[in-house]
Amino acid sequence: MAESLEVEAARIPDRDRLLVLLREQGIEAHPIDEVGIEVPCDTEPGPACDELLTDVEGIVMDVGAPFVPIKHEGVIYVRPPVG
Repeated sequence: MAESLEVEAARIPDRDRLLVLLREQGIEAHPIDEVGIEVPCDTEPGPACDELLTDVEGIVMDVGAPFVPIKHEGVIYVRPPVG
């Protein structure tokens, strides 16, 4: 059974940038709502849902964005660090 995982950015420009970066990595990603991205996972040849957080973390680190990806109840939130 195919599953999907939602990635939610803090702002629309952040969502758009992350969407492009995910697609450049070969990850099928589709925009939803204002700041969301839906990513199918646990299907071949796509990423497993558990591996997607690692992929998003790597992309955020590669671009040097000051954001922290956090997974909570099936959604990965990409937010500025607290503090």
